[in-house]
Amino acid sequence: MPDLIPAPRRMHNVPPPGLYVLDDETLIEARPGTEGVAHWLRTTVGAATGLPLAPGGDDDNRIVLSVDPSVERELGPEGYRIVIDGYAVRLDGGSAAGVFWAAQTFRQLLGPDAFRRAPVRPRAAWHVPTVVVEDAPRFRWRGVLLDVARHFLPKDGVLRYLDLLAAHKLNVLHLHLTDDQGWRVEIERYPRLTEVGAWRARTKVGHRASPLWDERPHGGYYTKDDIREIVAYAAERHITVVPEIDVPGHSQAAIAAYPELGNADVVDTTALSVWDTWGVNPNVLAPTEAVLAFYENVLTEVLDLFPSPFVHIGGDECPKDQWKASATAQARIGELGLTGEEELQSWFIRHFDRWLAERGRRLVGWDEILEGGLAPGAAVSSWRGYAGGIAAARAGHDVVMCPQEHVYLDHRQADGDDEPVPIGYVRTLEDVYRFEAVPPGLTEAEAAHVLGAQANLWTEVTETQQRVDYQAFPRLAAFAETVWSTLPAPGRRDYTDFERRMAAHYPRLDALGVDYRPPGGPRPWQRRPGVLGRPIEGAPPIV
Repeated sequence: MPDLIPAPRRMHNVPPPGLYVLDDETLIEARPGTEGVAHWLRTTVGAATGLPLAPGGDDDNRIVLSVDPSVERELGPEGYRIVIDGYAVRLDGGSAAGVFWAAQTFRQLLGPDAFRRAPVRPRAAWHVPTVVVEDAPRFRWRGVLLDVARHFLPKDGVLRYLDLLAAHKLNVLHLHLTDDQGWRVEIERYPRLTEVGAWRARTKVGHRASPLWDERPHGGYYTKDDIREIVAYAAERHITVVPEIDVPGHSQAAIAAYPELGNADVVDTTALSVWDTWGVNPNVLAPTEAVLAFYENVLTEVLDLFPSPFVHIGGDECPKDQWKASATAQARIGELGLTGEEELQSWFIRHFDRWLAERGRRLVGWDEILEGGLAPGAAVSSWRGYAGGIAAARAGHDVVMCPQEHVYLDHRQADGDDEPVPIGYVRTLEDVYRFEAVPPGLTEAEAAHVLGAQANLWTEVTETQQRVDYQAFPRLAAFAETVWSTLPAPGRRDYTDFERRMAAHYPRLDALGVDYRPPGGPRPWQRRPGVLGRPIEGAPPIV
């Protein structure tokens, strides 16, 4: 049987076993609602095979795309059924998204060369086995966070990653657009956010305890048209782009651009620049009406760009020292009748929860938004282990599980000295494969609040596309299987079978140009031994 990643629910041969052959006469019949999938097949599989895959029907030699209500009833809207016999291919989905995931599986069935951008064996025979595949995802949120704030990834790199997500049936790209080290989205009302906030003078190299610096300026940002292109490209691949605009912490880049956003009665905010190192920054937003209005204006423009039902507002790692010392912040605590700084942060988050809800959107934030009281209607990204997600689910809030000790892909993959930057927890390919999004102890009703899970790729020490590839793959393939496939409990998963199927998947990654970490360890050019040193004993991982 074909070796597919992620593993489908059911797959069996059509008797008698045989092959369906694609040739110059093969047509694509796109029934209503599947026109976008047909376009994708022609522009990707058509380009790789050199076959025209022209539109047409009423012929045996054809690929039929169809939205089938029976598939939706049996397998859900993202479910699909593939039936391939010696005469035709049928890709039926519960929705256009289901048909698209079927097309991704069909591409795998064609072999690694179907993942290239042009034919490498002109006039070669193209064929797929005669099989039936029935499949559907376990979770509706199958996400990846890409941190473009710490190290900027140009637009083409983001588009490439959308293709890689789609190839693994992942359907959420969480774009971390703002942080202390950079502001990456154009806001027309506040041009200094990108004129100033998108650029830093230099960059810490490696772990924050490293003595090394890259003295070159670093930066960049996405114009509004760049974002529109990214969102449209994602939508064609049935991927939702969730923007993150961090408040009230992780905001020094914004304060450097507009000093009035900071706690100016405590620190000289006019002296702040875009931060050039890593860690938890003490410079946070002031809890004033003017700051709320500023971010309302920012989010108004963000909502125009991103149709996502969720908007991420961060909410993590907000030190309260400046608020404790600020007369303005203390006055606000008194005016609102709050018990202290923790409730002040909750007030800040609740404000944007209401503001977004009034506009038909939902707030999602890191699990620190639980502190001081969880905002009504908010969803939680549980990164500090499972505890925050468990508490949120038991309180009736939706949760995306992304615990740092399991699915932070910037963390090291081994303890060897040849790891490029050995930070965080060791998480091998097998460790990621054994990740479980639903922790034990939740009732069935509570577990229903787990929307899914997300692998987070922070870029403090992942400064190039090549390094992003190394950290993400092949572990992202393992993660994709944990959120798509219906797997046994972690201790009973067949990792040996996954490794066997990965042997067939590595050539697909090669064809896609992914500079993944091979099973035997880093390639020579992926190593950077001895330059940045080992992790500091007892130091928390970079997050």
